[in-house]
Amino acid sequence: MRYIYFLTVLCLLVGGGCKPNEPAEAPGATTQTYAAHGVIQKIPADRHFVTIAHEAIPGYMAAMTMDFPVKDANALNGLAPGDVVNFQLVVSTNNDWVENLRRTGQATLPAATATAGAVNELKSGDSMPDMTFTTEAGTFRHLADFRGSAVAFTFFFTQCPLPDYCPRMNKNFAAARELLQATAKAPTNWQLLSLSFDPDKDTPAILANHAAIYRGQNASHWLFAAVATSQLTAIAPRLDLMIMRQNGRISHNLRTVVLDPQGCIYRQFDGNQWTPQQLADALRDAARLATKSESRS
Repeated sequence: MRYIYFLTVLCLLVGGGCKPNEPAEAPGATTQTYAAHGVIQKIPADRHFVTIAHEAIPGYMAAMTMDFPVKDANALNGLAPGDVVNFQLVVSTNNDWVENLRRTGQATLPAATATAGAVNELKSGDSMPDMTFTTEAGTFRHLADFRGSAVAFTFFFTQCPLPDYCPRMNKNFAAARELLQATAKAPTNWQLLSLSFDPDKDTPAILANHAAIYRGQNASHWLFAAVATSQLTAIAPRLDLMIMRQNGRISHNLRTVVLDPQGCIYRQFDGNQWTPQQLADALRDAARLATKSESRS
């Protein structure tokens, strides 16, 4: 994969919109619909989502570039990158999507910014560089502190507006934790880390309150923390993690990484199409590598 530096709005090609296993809405679920306007940046071949650089959506979110799921691929018929569109953003408790896209004009898309230099992206089997972060308890920790355990970490921020993004990552973590804790004879050397990339706003107190939403008072095997911007600058390109700050708001893609007990990448999940069962399986299998390693030594 080629990492594209995110110096312009076009450079943020968010990777989290495809979701073939979309949860069904509960009967009587409440949805809100927002009128929006923007420029189409990308339509992938599978047409599960559309990337739009949109203007501020009154009452909901600031101007930014996002991948928006599309429930009906036919809604994209006749549309192409560069089209100026009016559309509706529908948001429910668990999902969000766009519909009723109407072309109103044409815009010239800027050329993609050239990569300033080759970035060696990390792949399966590579050693993960150490990271430092401030936990919900206000303590300073290193990723390397968890050597000997399989570790799954994902990136989020507490003010993320779309339910398919950060909230889904943490809900998936919660469900994966339940699966592992309910599995007989499952390894116990595993850890979940939810890492905020908004350290200025996501203070330890904010993180602690946010953590309680997803895990209650049971903090077993799951830690919330914030990563300093300087740390992210170094590590984000190597994970193809893209973060853009615009007028106090954040646009980003989604990356979830599983490390083995030696601190090497076991698996990386891009976007939000992975399931809690897949994460639980990866963590379980990675954790068991510690036993195999010990038996060889």
